[in-house]
Amino acid sequence: MQRFVCEQNIAHFARLLGEATDPTLRRTLLTLLSSARRELALLNSQLSGANLSPVPPKRPSGDLESVINQLRPSFETSEHAYMLLDPGPGLKIIDINDAYARATLTNRRDVAGKPLFDVFPDNPAIDTADGVSNLYESLSSVVETGQPHAMSVQRYDIRDASGVFIERYWQPINTPIHDADGRLICLLHHVEDVTAEVLAS
Repeated sequence: MQRFVCEQNIAHFARLLGEATDPTLRRTLLTLLSSARRELALLNSQLSGANLSPVPPKRPSGDLESVINQLRPSFETSEHAYMLLDPGPGLKIIDINDAYARATLTNRRDVAGKPLFDVFPDNPAIDTADGVSNLYESLSSVVETGQPHAMSVQRYDIRDASGVFIERYWQPINTPIHDADGRLICLLHHVEDVTAEVLAS
């Protein structure tokens, strides 16, 4: 029911935004639309993960461990920021490499096993923040199509050690990881921090 209400609100706010001409009303509608999209993304990620099909496919647990063990040497040593995600309900973080931990001011031990959007929420000070909804949409697309998806440059602020949000811009690419039989095992999230370039332009 909650999902239905969110979907209806999104359609309603989007329609009103398309018709509105008053700048104040447009700003209010954009805030409401962003909030509804975020709420739907969070709800879907908790209930279904990135797979919105009625019955998510089951995968043997041994396959995940085997695939991760194959990935681990390059994952660990890469200078690029990578995160492995379980595509199932909760979108739980399987692991991040050291480059990702440095880029996002996080600690591997503290984030492994936690839901993605609990660790990386939208900045609550920005009413129109869309990092959560855009990332969820990209991950869902990867699961649905079985193909990598490169997102547009995305503002997605991160928290420092004291919990204060810091402005950040990223170039994310999300990739499905399959086993030898073609079953989806996990999602690989890669980001490049492009904050300096965005703020300089």
